[in-house]
Amino acid sequence: MNIPLTGQQLIDGHWLASGTDTLHAVNPATGETLMPAFAHATQAEVDAAMQSAQRAFTVTRELSVERRVQLLEAIAAQILALGDELLQRAQLETGLPPARLTGERARTCNQLKHFAEVLREGSWTNAVIDTADPQRQPLPKPDVRRVARPIGPVVVFGAGNFPFAYGACGGDTASALAAGNPVVIKAHERHPGVNELFTQAVLAALKECGLPTEIFQLLQGPGATVGQALVKHPATQAVGFTGSKRAGRALFDLASARPVPIPVFAEMGSVNPLVISPGAIAERGDAIAVGLAQSITAGAGQFCTKPGLVFVISGAASDHFIAQLAKQMAAVPATTMLAADMQKNFCGATTAFQKISGVRTILAKAPSGFAAMSPQLFAVDAATWRAHGELQEEAFGPGAVVICCRDIADLRETIALAGGNLTATLHSGISDGEADVRDLAGLLAQLAGRVIFNGFPTGVEVCHAMVHGGPYPATCAPATTSVGALAIQRFVRPVCFQNAPDALLPVELQNANPREIWRIVNGLWTKNPIQA
Repeated sequence: MNIPLTGQQLIDGHWLASGTDTLHAVNPATGETLMPAFAHATQAEVDAAMQSAQRAFTVTRELSVERRVQLLEAIAAQILALGDELLQRAQLETGLPPARLTGERARTCNQLKHFAEVLREGSWTNAVIDTADPQRQPLPKPDVRRVARPIGPVVVFGAGNFPFAYGACGGDTASALAAGNPVVIKAHERHPGVNELFTQAVLAALKECGLPTEIFQLLQGPGATVGQALVKHPATQAVGFTGSKRAGRALFDLASARPVPIPVFAEMGSVNPLVISPGAIAERGDAIAVGLAQSITAGAGQFCTKPGLVFVISGAASDHFIAQLAKQMAAVPATTMLAADMQKNFCGATTAFQKISGVRTILAKAPSGFAAMSPQLFAVDAATWRAHGELQEEAFGPGAVVICCRDIADLRETIALAGGNLTATLHSGISDGEADVRDLAGLLAQLAGRVIFNGFPTGVEVCHAMVHGGPYPATCAPATTSVGALAIQRFVRPVCFQNAPDALLPVELQNANPREIWRIVNGLWTKNPIQA
C-alpha cells in the first residue's frame, strides 16, 4: 500500500487548499524537512469547516447508539488498515521508536472500542426519571425526566507528545463522537502527515457506515491563526486540548471572552509530585530508584505524567537514594526528543535551575544530536525550593528535581506548593506512622486527579474508573477527565423533559426502556420498564 498525502484540508468530505502559506514536518532525529508541504487553512476554510460541522450536528445528535458504535469500531479497523505506513510516517515526524508507536496505535484503537462499550452499557446517559403524582398536595407533581444530550461541534487540538492517542483519532475525538457530536481537528503542526493519515481512516469509516462525511473535518496550520479562529467561531461548542500551560490558558481565555462563552477542556502542565517516606527509602530505596529512573526518562521525559518533583526527608538514607537514582538515570542513553524546540526549552529550564544558589546539580550532560537529550537530576532543600517559583514549574524532558525536607511537617508544608497535577504518588513503608501516611495521602488527593501508591505515574489505564485530569494548572476543568469512560461527560449536557409524550422522549427515557439500561426511577436504580 502506498498512501499519498495531499497536504490539504478535509472539509465537507473534500480535500482542498486555497491558502498559499504552508508548513512542513521536520524529522527530529535528523533535522530533515519532510514532504509534502501542508497548506495553512484560511479563514474561509475555517468558516466552511465549522458550517459543515454545524449541519452535521442535525444528523449526529439523532444517531442511534448502534450507529455510533458502528462508526467507532469502523474507525479502529481503518486505522489498523493503514498498516506500517502510519508507523513509518509517525517515526519520521516524531523520532519515536516503532515499538512505542505500535503500542500507542493499539491504545488509540482500544480507546475507540472502549467508548463503543461505554455507549452500549448506557450509564453515561445519566438517565433519571421522576414520574408524575397527580394526587400530590398541595400541588400535583409533574413527570420529570433527565438525560445527557450532545452539545454540538467540538474542536480538538492534536497533541505533540502523543501523536496517536491524543491526535486526530485520540481520546478527545473518540469521546466527542461517542457523545454524538461532529469533530473538527486542528492538527498539530509537528505531525501533519500523521493527522492526515488518521483523517483518511475516519473518512473511509464514515463512507463504510453510510454516514455524512461532514461529521469529521481536518484543518492544518498554526494555533495562533487557525486554532484561534476555530475557538472564536460561533459554531464551536467545546474545545479539547492537550499541550502547554501557556497555549491551553490562551485558548481558555479566548473561549471565555466570546460573546457566548464555551467550555475548554485543556490538559496542561503537570509536575506530578512523588513522595518517598523514610520507611520506604529504608526498606526498598534501591528498588524505588530503579523504577523512578525509568519513569522519569521514559519517552525522553515527555509524558504528561512524568514525575518531575521527588520529595524526601533529609538524611543519610535519602543521600544514598539520590546517588542511586543518579546512577540509574546516568545509564539511560541520550534520547531524541519530539522536536528541537522542545530540547531547547528543556535545556533552558534546567540551565536556569543550575544558576540558583542552593541547587545541587547531581546529573547534567550537554545536548547531543539535533534534538537528543540526556537525563538531568537536581537536588535542593525545601526552603530554597519554596523560595524559587521556577523550580516549581514543569521542565518537559528527561529530568527531575529532588526536594529534601527537614521532617514530616516540612514535607507537608512544601508539598502544598506543588499546585494542581494530573498525578501524585506516595511510597510508604511498614515502619512509617499510620497517621503520617494517611495525612500525606489526603493531602496528595487534594492536589491531583489520580493518586498512586507504591508505584509510578507513567502509564494511564484506559478504563471506566480512570481519572486523567486534576486541579489547575494541570487542567482548566478539574471536574473532568480526558481518559476513561467519564471523558464523554465533557461533551454532553443534561436536558430535562417535563410532561413529555412517551413517543417524543429520547429512547433512554421512554417507559419501556428499550435499551435496557440502568436508570434512576423515583430514586432507585432499576432496569425495569415503567408501567404507564
